[in-house]
Amino acid sequence: MPTAPFADLTLPTVPDLTEPVLQSDLQHLIDQKTKPLGALGQLEALALRLGQILGSTQPTLQAPQLVVFAADHGLAARGVSAYPSDVTWQMVQNFLAGGAAVSVLARQHGIALTVADCGVRHDFAPQPGLHLCKIAPGTADASTAPAMTAAQCTQALQHGMALVRQLPGNALLLGEMGIGNTSSAALLLARLGQLDIADCTGAGTGLDEPAIQRKTTILREVLLRHEAATQPLDVLAALGGFEIATMVGAVLQAAAERRVILVDGFITGAAVLVASRLQPHVLQRCVFAHRSGERGHALMLAQLHAQPLLDLGLRLGEGSGAALAWPLLVSACAILRDMASFNAAGVAQRDTI
Repeated sequence: MPTAPFADLTLPTVPDLTEPVLQSDLQHLIDQKTKPLGALGQLEALALRLGQILGSTQPTLQAPQLVVFAADHGLAARGVSAYPSDVTWQMVQNFLAGGAAVSVLARQHGIALTVADCGVRHDFAPQPGLHLCKIAPGTADASTAPAMTAAQCTQALQHGMALVRQLPGNALLLGEMGIGNTSSAALLLARLGQLDIADCTGAGTGLDEPAIQRKTTILREVLLRHEAATQPLDVLAALGGFEIATMVGAVLQAAAERRVILVDGFITGAAVLVASRLQPHVLQRCVFAHRSGERGHALMLAQLHAQPLLDLGLRLGEGSGAALAWPLLVSACAILRDMASFNAAGVAQRDTI
């Protein structure tokens, strides 16, 4: 919960979703569909989860919103990425122009796409699809100072909450963009999960093994510098990014509003990890899109007790994995609502022995 520097911050309350009667009703409906028990595998568990999140035995997903949270990182100056920081703002323009992978996938599946400038080192003109909530042109270099002040972190959290409050629909898909943000995600995972940073650090934008070793050394120095930061918000301010902090606020707000939260990969997982340490029941509202090719993502999923839907070796970010997984959520709801039961279809059930 908030420590002294965050004493004035009010976070949404995320209550326990457990409703035994609803869960029993949903499971009975799934088991009575015209199929052998469990024959739809993970899709059945997904249908059960969606029904629980939306509080209905006939859940319907409405007006899905994919938000790409974008910001720059001061730590990128230490060479932790294979790409220069300018790629952040250039990719934001690519998202808005409709040319990025996530743009194509969102368009294909009818998902509304918003790009949130949480702290990109570039001044954008107002344009459709762009949400301006910039705090500063990138965080501080976490190897020399906290990435954010408590005031900046608070502002980012509030921006995320406010953004979700103005979005329609009942499903939030998480995406991100920020050169250097795999480093922030690895740092957050290592500190909050009490893991060795070497196990959490991967190739990011495509580093070779010697470069990964250099990146790991730098991140170990960062953790040592901020060893006093152990509580979730203190850790987020010291090691995170503006886009990650804004996403934490968005996740908390979406969870409080009982929206389905579709989590993309490693960086979005880091935001959910922080949010879940603040409000544990956040995880009841989450569906995890895929297992990333990034080295630390399996450890992240383990911390989140998550079973991802896809395993395609993706490590692009942007929300691309969430957009790819979206049709599975639509199908799970359709199965629950529209698939006939044995009785309705006049199909004999399995004999009991």
